[in-house]
Amino acid sequence: MKPLAVSLGDPAGIGPEIVARAWSDRSQHRLPTFFAVGDPRAVEQVWDGPVAVIEEPEKAGAAYDAALPVLPVSGSEGITPGAPESEGTRGSLDALELAVGLARSGAASGVCTGPVSKGRLYDIGFSHPGQTEFIAERCGVSNDNVAMMMIGPGLRTVPITGHVPLRDVPQMLSVELVVNKGRAVARGLERNFGIENPRLAFAGLNPHAGEFGAIGREEIDILEPALDQLREEGINCKGPFAADTMFHPAARETYDAALCLYHDQALIPLKTLHFDEGVNMTLGLPIVRTAPDHGTAFDIAGRRRANPGAMIAAIGLAAFCAAHRAEAAARAA
Repeated sequence: MKPLAVSLGDPAGIGPEIVARAWSDRSQHRLPTFFAVGDPRAVEQVWDGPVAVIEEPEKAGAAYDAALPVLPVSGSEGITPGAPESEGTRGSLDALELAVGLARSGAASGVCTGPVSKGRLYDIGFSHPGQTEFIAERCGVSNDNVAMMMIGPGLRTVPITGHVPLRDVPQMLSVELVVNKGRAVARGLERNFGIENPRLAFAGLNPHAGEFGAIGREEIDILEPALDQLREEGINCKGPFAADTMFHPAARETYDAALCLYHDQALIPLKTLHFDEGVNMTLGLPIVRTAPDHGTAFDIAGRRRANPGAMIAAIGLAAFCAAHRAEAAARAA
């Protein structure tokens, strides 16, 4: 299998440190060959281990046992952990685009993306809500046809709407959107995890799932018709359920993924259960893409306090899904 491409994220954040520490712990966690994409100086600022600058992904395997392979992308002249600046942010975007391109071309088996600052990206003219939407566009896939799945050892959640103000969520919801996300999740669970006939559970938007219309009609007017359509297509789904009843241990045993209506409805239970090992995976893409489920943490960058657990989990999950896809393709050939 080709090596994985791991973009470093913002060079002033914790991305360079957790990627380097993932390489240090590669044997313990049985991580496959991967190479970093970004500015090697960002790694050297926060880590004393060996770095091997490579010219192409094919060189990663030869360097991997002795050093962290880094495919260089130039950034700013000076990098200060915890002090982001525009040139470094542009470099992180260039690294992301290169890593995605390598996965699309087949030079990398998948891509794992380090944390970036959306606010800093917006300052340099970035027009996408986040990395997920940017990657979808680069892969030629509509945002409505991809799904951001948050994954931990005991839970998978999907926010149907993403980084938008809560007040905008009811107007954004539609039968078509819910159906598209449900399809993407069902197909993604089959394609990436080998789960046959995956079980999807949908949360309601309102308290008590609207209480039969007494506390809101989104469940009646949008969710129920959408779930009926998904069932007609052969997708195993149920709901909408009151969100506060969906995440206790017994409930989690009844589904393979919980689809939630807004960002925090999906991320609060995931981060409560799996804060240091949560992974963000984009479903519906022609490539494998994962990311640690946390941000840049500028406040602790350079202090060698960052927990690499989520990055290790993200690299491991990307490798698992890439291998599953390759095996499925070989069987179909």
